[in-house]
Amino acid sequence: MKVDELVVLMADDDEDDRMLAGRAWKKCRFTNDLVFVHDGEELMEYLHREGKYAEEGKAPRPGMILLDLNMPRKDGREALREIKADPKLRKIPIVVLTTSKAEEDILRTYDLGVNSFITKPITFDSLVTTLETLGNYWFRIVKLPIEE
Repeated sequence: MKVDELVVLMADDDEDDRMLAGRAWKKCRFTNDLVFVHDGEELMEYLHREGKYAEEGKAPRPGMILLDLNMPRKDGREALREIKADPKLRKIPIVVLTTSKAEEDILRTYDLGVNSFITKPITFDSLVTTLETLGNYWFRIVKLPIEE
């Protein structure tokens, strides 16, 4: 699998944020698919290929996870802890993309192993710039551990 074929998995419970992120991702013209899950529970089902993701090919391993912190059922902090504790998942880069600016959230997520912490931009143009920079960094500059 090539870097430009890696899926970006975004876990965010806010429908408007998902819609805006999808529009911004398309505007960036990345060839990577952006796939959405609605909360931490669904994120873990996707990563473990359980429930509606159990069918072969339904849940390709993501090359990066964009993770909101404040979600129902299982929040981003809990999901982050589980992912980084799992030897099969811990190498997937995780970027927190959240409305939080709390120093406690920043420190705690880095302690849990997050790769980057970004506060969600307020404007659409800023979101496009942020995602473009993020995609360029993770998919064009950084060497990622690509697993089949």
